[in-house]
Amino acid sequence: MTLSTDFPQCQNLAAQVETILELLQKEPSLRSQQDGSIVLSSLRKAIAPTFDIVFAGAFSAGKSMLINALLERELLYSAEGHATGTECKIAYAKAGEERVVLKFLSEVEVREQVQALCQLIGQVPPSNINQMESLKQLQINTLAVIEQEGGKSKSKRAKDADALNLLIEGFINNRDRISSTANATYSMEQFGFDNLKKAADYARRGSNSAVLKQVEYYCNHPLLQDGNVIIDTPGIDAPVKKDAALTFQKVESPDTSAVIFVLKTASTGELTSEETELSEKIQSNQGIRDRVFYVFNRIDETWMNSQLLQRLNQTIVSQFRGTSRIYKTSGLLGFYGSQVRNTSLSDRFGLDTIFAESVKSIGGEEDTPQFVNEFNSYCLVSGKLDPDKFEIPPNVLKTSVKNEKYVRLLDHLGTGLIDQLIKDSGIEEFRNAITNYLTNEKRPLLFADLADDLQPICIALRQFYLDKWQALESQPRDIEAIKLQELQKLGQDLKQIGDRLREHIAHELNVAIASDKNHGLEADYRKLKEGMVRRLDELIGYFSVAEVHQRAQASHRRNSVVPVMGILAEGFYYLANELEDVLVEHSQKIVANFFQGLIESIKKTDYYRELYRLLGNDGGVEVRLAKLKVTASDALVNEAKTECDRYVRERPEFYTEGTNSIYQLRQTLQQACRGYDYQSMIDAEPSIRQLLKLDFELKVKETIIRTFRQTINQTLSTHLLESVEKQSDDILQQYDNARDYLAQTLQKEAQIKLDQNRSLQLEVEQSIATYNEAISGINQCLEMMNLTRKRLPIISDADLITTTVIVDAIDADSFIVDEVTYFSRHL
Repeated sequence: MTLSTDFPQCQNLAAQVETILELLQKEPSLRSQQDGSIVLSSLRKAIAPTFDIVFAGAFSAGKSMLINALLERELLYSAEGHATGTECKIAYAKAGEERVVLKFLSEVEVREQVQALCQLIGQVPPSNINQMESLKQLQINTLAVIEQEGGKSKSKRAKDADALNLLIEGFINNRDRISSTANATYSMEQFGFDNLKKAADYARRGSNSAVLKQVEYYCNHPLLQDGNVIIDTPGIDAPVKKDAALTFQKVESPDTSAVIFVLKTASTGELTSEETELSEKIQSNQGIRDRVFYVFNRIDETWMNSQLLQRLNQTIVSQFRGTSRIYKTSGLLGFYGSQVRNTSLSDRFGLDTIFAESVKSIGGEEDTPQFVNEFNSYCLVSGKLDPDKFEIPPNVLKTSVKNEKYVRLLDHLGTGLIDQLIKDSGIEEFRNAITNYLTNEKRPLLFADLADDLQPICIALRQFYLDKWQALESQPRDIEAIKLQELQKLGQDLKQIGDRLREHIAHELNVAIASDKNHGLEADYRKLKEGMVRRLDELIGYFSVAEVHQRAQASHRRNSVVPVMGILAEGFYYLANELEDVLVEHSQKIVANFFQGLIESIKKTDYYRELYRLLGNDGGVEVRLAKLKVTASDALVNEAKTECDRYVRERPEFYTEGTNSIYQLRQTLQQACRGYDYQSMIDAEPSIRQLLKLDFELKVKETIIRTFRQTINQTLSTHLLESVEKQSDDILQQYDNARDYLAQTLQKEAQIKLDQNRSLQLEVEQSIATYNEAISGINQCLEMMNLTRKRLPIISDADLITTTVIVDAIDADSFIVDEVTYFSRHL
């Protein structure tokens, strides 16, 4: 089955969906709101030539047996315990073209598995797996472990030991087919097999399966038609972590379409941590969605354990609520029941044919196949059989030989017992559900998912085109009408420009003042702080008592003695004036740079360019800001001078008892006042410097950390906000100039706008036509799938009908005058 042959209306579906996604990508306002990747994922699923169905679960959950039961053919190896880490793929083949492709593990991979299994059972792995003596000795050790545990199915350690034994045997038997690092691949013909059964028998043998990495079966079965591919994966609790990882990778792969999740809860009573993790990964894969079938296998174990049954039901109710695809099966009873149906007493109901390998006698006594044990329990212990309908013969109870009980039960009760067994196993219900889904539901549901994913995109595109069409339809259709429209909204345009200028400057102030995110202003203020601190360090470091002494003496020529407080006073004046120069210089730079940045920012805006278009100039914006820069700079310089003028006065703390400054002052006075000569002053120079530093460092810190940044902010804010209000009003008052200027250019602009509108409308028409063509094709495909209710919306001619508003040109002048009056009155 293919789309092009069975659904010809869908053969162009991929191109049609991609057309819709291309239309979406052309509209930036839409593509940020809609996710096209989801649509592509569902499209790939809908048109994919294959539909990969992954069987996933733990080892011993019964995945392989379920697949055998589903196909009613014994293809895959299935055994108690850790059977195999082989990945098996089963795809469709026409009658007479069935085949098998076998891919072997590499020697490196075999060594990894040997080491992992040895660690699990407490054995030392061989240093070289090519040494046959070491391998055979390890094999003897593994058999001893199985015997210690009481049999290969009695414990996990025994199962791991059995898996290692099979791996060693498979490696020895297939050594010539295993490459060192590559995965050697063989067709069944290279093995001399002329049919799928022989090749499957070889691959199903435990020792061979243990060294196979992948087996590809191509079978003639109706369930595999329409590209359905069944994939059996290693257990999620595989002893070799790489094998377990393969299963998780499969359920996360975008190529996986559905998952048959086989759970062991019927035998364990709860979900394992690996099963919980697997469930989460399945749910996170958008490619799988709700295409998950939960199969609680080994249900027969609950028939004889009411507590186990109760825990199973509680798990289903609490953790799988709202899940419809839940099945309870016994793959073992269901599959082998269907096989035994074709046997008779002559072959002891399969003991001599189907189960011949399992009943080989050791020491003269036959082994009992697992199916026979479970069958006997079903008939005699489970309570599933109606005693009135299936009366157990006395000769069954007389024998203790399990195989003999099995034969006598079937011989007496016949095929009716097998039919009941298969019904109770749940396999037929599971098979019918899978068959119905793959045959009748799969395609429509895949296309329904695609339609659901497309729906929001189509609704958004349709509304976008209608809005754009109606906006263009409402535009004037001739040059005079466009000119009239432009003149009518001139006052509104000027007001909007003034408002946007005011908002822009307010925003710039907020960035600079409230959020401190004006990087230029921050950098300039950082330089101011660094400049003040650096200059103070220089002034203190180079402070000369000699120069200050000379300056003080020159002011009082009658006196040769200079008081220490006079030296300090001159020092205070000197430092305050020098720091004032620094603060003034940086204040001027801050204002100049801020206004330069503001002007450049304004010039880059759309409203500034629009103002030039309407007036032929910027309406005096740049001139006003240039004048404002001078005013703001003068104001800030004034503030800087005032700030530094206050440095001349000592801080109150300077004379507070118990402070460093008062202590230093006393020490300085005592040292400098020991004599009346010049030298005593020179000796006290370090102390004087320290005293000045104690006072001025705190003054400068107060300025640069607390007060002056606020002074800058307040100066800029006060001058700018008041001025921009006036500038906004000035722009609106230039309406007459704008109208005269615009009249000179409107003829050309109107023609350009008319052409643009026509061009845009043609583009919208073309986009609508392209959209409708693609949607119509997709809808035909959906109708073919009987999904009429999933049809996507088109844009009809009726949707494009708009009401055109005609403005009377006679009232244009009065309208404009009224508009100007309105805006002037409300500003």
